[in-house]
Amino acid sequence: MNTPAATAGHANEPVYAIDVHGLNKHFGTKHVVNDVSLRVRRGEIFGFLGPNGSGKTTCIRMMCGLLTPDSGSGTCLGYDIVRDSAQIKRHAGYMTQRFSYWEDLTIRENLDFVARIYEMKNRREAVDRALEQLGLASRAKQLAGALSGGWKQRLALAACMLHEPDLLLLDEPTAGVDPSARRDFWEELHRLAANGISVLVSTHYMDEAERCHKLAYIAYGKLLAQGTSQEIIAAQGLSTWAVYGANLVELGEQLRRSPGVEQTVAFGSSLHVSGPDTPALHATLEKLAHSQPSLRIEPQDTGLEDVFIFMMNRSTDNYAASSADQAS
Repeated sequence: MNTPAATAGHANEPVYAIDVHGLNKHFGTKHVVNDVSLRVRRGEIFGFLGPNGSGKTTCIRMMCGLLTPDSGSGTCLGYDIVRDSAQIKRHAGYMTQRFSYWEDLTIRENLDFVARIYEMKNRREAVDRALEQLGLASRAKQLAGALSGGWKQRLALAACMLHEPDLLLLDEPTAGVDPSARRDFWEELHRLAANGISVLVSTHYMDEAERCHKLAYIAYGKLLAQGTSQEIIAAQGLSTWAVYGANLVELGEQLRRSPGVEQTVAFGSSLHVSGPDTPALHATLEKLAHSQPSLRIEPQDTGLEDVFIFMMNRSTDNYAASSADQAS
């Protein structure tokens, strides 16, 4: 009998597009991915967040069978991530951080070349369909090297979608792309997810994170939190206040040494002051308001960025640890 955890609505279709447990990876003495487990449901957009060098790309490559974990196990689209990497590649689309197509070929020629790699039947029809779906038909004869960042991004996504994958793995796909192109890209991701395609996307942008169904945050190789944005915010138990006034940078440095204040972060014309000890934080800010009546101090909903900065500041740099080991 198939268990609910193993299969979804159609026979033999897994509930989870990605289901991995205890993944570990070392490069030399550096523990790049440390005991990472996560699940991505079918038709879900799952955001993967973390600072540069946190292990996001290494995780993604292990999940799709491009890199073998030192330990741990899991499945991608029902296929074992260690034994069935060839099958995973046939059913998943992977978009790397950097544009990796041929700049001296046209958009159509790039897509045709990718279709040849996949040994696709009806190659011309598949390329035509990808050009239409991603709005590239009018630029089909344009050289890839002459495209802006947003159009290169569309070409890369079209190439990922050529073989009609069930899962997209997108590694910081909108880095360096203008806001309008990013918005269009995310509209396309939601259209694909509505059609049952699962998406794992790594990003640095908080507005993009808030558009995901679920999120995971990784820092220095360790998965610190996962769930909906509301669940992640609630789990940290932070209270946040916004302070408006003059000399906010100097004020932030002073407040970081005060009771109840875990962090201060400048947001435009305001200073976000956060901490998990609500009474102590409130007392500190009341004292501040008394001593500096020109300041305006208001309660603020804790946001994802407040939470992620808080979690990162409390995590340990795995590279620093490994460097210390080498020096000793």
